[in-house]
Amino acid sequence: MEPEHKLKHQLYIIIFGTHTRAGRAFDITVIIAILLSLLVLILHSLQGVATKWDRELQLAEYFFTGVFTLEYLLRLYCSPKPKAYATSFYGVVDLLAILPTYLALIFPSASFMGVIRLLRVMRIFRILKLVRYLQDSNILLRSLLQSRRKIFVFFSSVAVLVTIFGALIYVIEGPSNGFTSIPQSIYWAIVTITTVGYGDLVPSTALGKAVASLTMLLGYSILAVPTGIITAELSQEISAHRSLVKCPNCSRAGHESDALHCKYCGSELATPEARVVSEDNHSGANHSKASHS
Repeated sequence: MEPEHKLKHQLYIIIFGTHTRAGRAFDITVIIAILLSLLVLILHSLQGVATKWDRELQLAEYFFTGVFTLEYLLRLYCSPKPKAYATSFYGVVDLLAILPTYLALIFPSASFMGVIRLLRVMRIFRILKLVRYLQDSNILLRSLLQSRRKIFVFFSSVAVLVTIFGALIYVIEGPSNGFTSIPQSIYWAIVTITTVGYGDLVPSTALGKAVASLTMLLGYSILAVPTGIITAELSQEISAHRSLVKCPNCSRAGHESDALHCKYCGSELATPEARVVSEDNHSGANHSKASHS
């Protein structure tokens, strides 16, 4: 093996791998650096601390950005498929983690967008091999994706309702009571129908209060709709997931995702890591069937 290829291979094992001591140490060091950089960012947002330690915090931010830039370049260098890494979820997050500091040279307020670095801490799931948590998050994500059309229809209906109520309250109350435009009135309708109630816009007339009361009561019933949609899809996903965990001895399904032994015959089940691979293949096959249909 050529020296350059050997170096790339060694760097790849350390940077992308977690099965070696050096790989785990590297990832844990990166996560500590991410948390420290976020602490610097938070401290910089405090007026008293920023006034006294502005230069030190700025230098610390440049240091962490330099470290993350070097790490990103090393990942591109040792990756067998640099383009695939750059366009992957973690690749995009790694790039977005370093861009705010460079953008801050032109737009100073952009530096606080560095909080996106917190997404990089998600690597801890891979480092600590918390596969079952990733498995559960995949179930939740698929439930959200399956219910996206119903949720879109729901939000479209809500948008129509708040527009109607906003226009209605604008006609009833008018600019004299703070409802200066239909967009302003739609904002009031959204705040009211979500039961937030900032109190910056309040109807004064009896008819306006009646409309507000109807909007509030409607809001309580509306809030339950997306919860029911997602819960139904989540229940279906959990049932489908349990049907995938089959016993190799008696072939019976219905086991929990973290079960190690069959609840019927006591035989050992597949490891959670193997189930994740099987689950990903199953979801990929379903996605392919859906796209063809």
